[in-house]
Amino acid sequence: MHRTISLKALALAAFATATAPAAASAEALFWSTQAKPVEETQAMREQVLAGFPGGVDYQGMDNGPWMTRIQAEMQAGSGTITVLGGLHGDISGLEGGLVDLSSADLDGIGAAMVELGKLGTDEQKYVPWMQATYLMAANRKALEHLPAGADLNALTYDQLIEWVTAVNTATGAQKFGFPAGPQGLKHRFFQGFLLPAYTGSTVTEFRSPEAEAAWETFKTLWAQTTLASTNYSFMQEPLLTEEVWIAFDHIARLGDAFNQRPDDFVAFPAPAGPKGRAFMPVVAGIAVMQTAPDMEQAKQLVNYMLSPETQIATLRATNFFPVKPVDLPDDMPASVKAFGPAIATMTSAPDALPALLPMGLGDQGGAFNQIYVDTFEQIVLGGRPVRETLDAQAEVLRALMVQTGAPCWAPDEPSDGPCPVN
Repeated sequence: MHRTISLKALALAAFATATAPAAASAEALFWSTQAKPVEETQAMREQVLAGFPGGVDYQGMDNGPWMTRIQAEMQAGSGTITVLGGLHGDISGLEGGLVDLSSADLDGIGAAMVELGKLGTDEQKYVPWMQATYLMAANRKALEHLPAGADLNALTYDQLIEWVTAVNTATGAQKFGFPAGPQGLKHRFFQGFLLPAYTGSTVTEFRSPEAEAAWETFKTLWAQTTLASTNYSFMQEPLLTEEVWIAFDHIARLGDAFNQRPDDFVAFPAPAGPKGRAFMPVVAGIAVMQTAPDMEQAKQLVNYMLSPETQIATLRATNFFPVKPVDLPDDMPASVKAFGPAIATMTSAPDALPALLPMGLGDQGGAFNQIYVDTFEQIVLGGRPVRETLDAQAEVLRALMVQTGAPCWAPDEPSDGPCPVN
C-alpha cells in the first residue's frame, strides 16, 4: 500500500510540474509583428539580439495572435512579454496599457518621428525602431541643371518643376519619370507626399483650396513628365536605361539602379510644399506594456535596439532603415549607403511632416487608394476641372470613411468617429 501511494503521488507531482506555468526566465520575450519570415526571425535572434545580456526570445507573429496575447496579458494584469514590436498602426490603440519611454535614448531621432510615438498623448508610448519610405532619385547628369541656390536635400515642389524643366530643355527630352503604371505606387505619392505638403492633411482637407493648388502644381509637373510614365511601375528600370533622369518611388523599387551603377545616381528627400516636407514613413516602433515582467530589463532592451550597432544589424536583417543617423559600414549594398543618409535627412528635417499609411479601413484599403488614383486620372490624364473633380471625389471619400468608421490618422488631427471630409 505504501508503495502504491508513493507512485500515485509521484505521478500527480509530475502532472503538476508539466502543467504549471514556466518559471520566470532571465531571457527577454520580444513579441513582434515584424521580421516574421523564418530567415528574418533567425537573423534577428543571431545577428541583432545575440549581444543582449541574458538573451532574447524573438517571436515574429501575425497580427491576430500578436494582439490576442497582448490583450490577454493586459486583462490579466501580468504577463511575460518584455517588449512589443510593431508598425505604428499595430501599436496605436494600445496606449492605455503602455509605459512612458521618455527616458529612452531618443537623441538623433527626428522630432516628427518622436511625436508619432506619443500616440496623441503627453508620454512616449513607443520609440521609433526602424523605417522604410519613398525617396527621389536622380542621375548625376541632372545635377548641373539645379536652379541657382537650390539645395538638393531641401527642394520645394516649385524648385523641382524648375529643375525638371531645365533638364528637359537641355536634353530635348522629358526626363522626369513617375510610377503611374498599373502596378505603380502613385496613390502613395498623392496620399503621403503631395496633398499633405500643401494641405497638412490626407483626408479632411481633400477638397480644400490648398488641395486644388496641389493638383494644379502636379499638372504643371506632369507637363514636364515623360508620357511613358503611365507604363512605369518600378522606376529603377527607366533610370538604368537613362530614359529618365529624375524620379520618385519606394526605396525597394529604386535599389537595383543604385546597386548596378552606384556612381551614377543620387538619392534625396521628397520636396516640400507650403505645409512642410510631407513624406510617408513605414514606421515600426518598440513599446513596453505595464505588465512587463522586468521593467528595467525592458527599458535596457529598448535602448539596446536604438544603439548604432544594433540599428545597422537590424538593417542587415530586415532591410528596414535606422531611425537615427549612423555611419554605415563599407560592405553595405550601394543602395543602402545612398538611401540611409537621404532618409535620415528627410525624416529629421525641420519641416518634416510624416503622413502615415491609411489605418482603420479594414478590407476597404483598396477602395481608399482608388479614390486617389481616380482623382489623378480624371484631373491629370483626363483634363477634367480640378474643383469639379475634387467635389465629386470628396463625396466618395466621405461615404467610404463613414462606411468603415475609420478615425483620422496623421497628419490629420485625431477624430471621434469617422475621419471627416470638409
